Amino acid sequence: MKKQQPSISEEKILEASWELLGEEGIEKFSLRRLADRLGIQAPSLYWYFKSKQHLYQRLANHVSKMILDEFHAEGDWKEQLTGLAATVRSVLSRYPCSTQLMMMTLPHEPDIIRFTNRMLLCVESTPLEQAQKMQVVTTLVNYVFYFVLDDYQHERNVSAILKDQGVLPGEEMTRLLDSMSETDAGLFRRMFTNGLFELMGSDTAFEFGVKLILLGIEQVIKEQEK
Repeated sequence: MKKQQPSISEEKILEASWELLGEEGIEKFSLRRLADRLGIQAPSLYWYFKSKQHLYQRLANHVSKMILDEFHAEGDWKEQLTGLAATVRSVLSRYPCSTQLMMMTLPHEPDIIRFTNRMLLCVESTPLEQAQKMQVVTTLVNYVFYFVLDDYQHERNVSAILKDQGVLPGEEMTRLLDSMSETDAGLFRRMFTNGLFELMGSDTAFEFGVKLILLGIEQVIKEQEK
């Protein structure tokens, strides 16, 4: 007897995947857990996705499409890269574990390829060599990826410490710094006391990092024009 395809859509699978990733993180994500959420048997998922990696590819492709839909290229290459970085950060921050998914997958999906091509177009007008243009977009997107990932992991760490120890990380840090000498922790302690570490993950910190990258690109261009 011919097997019948289960009555579920790819759209529902992707929607349930985002929900599961948001609740449990990518570490606990599995096709079995996903199937349980959807109320189907795990093998039914293989009608749509050959493997968990294939599902990850499709989720990353979805994220890439959202970036493309929201990014509007305007101005010179610096303004375009600035806008692109902000758009990527915004989209990644809204989709749980999307940064990990983008880092774990290859550009073997159409919208991931379009996303990469769109990034390259931002610097096409510069006098940089082709290899340098690729390095520019790789450096920028990796900065955004790790910025979002670090912020995500920091929030998880704070929640874990609060759950396990019943105190906020800042209180524990204060006690630790008070036990250390000026030589070992003086500068760190002053920065912590002045609240400078609270800037981590902020818009100000993000924009400053992008500015550093853009200044570096400008410097390379100036050196090559000499």
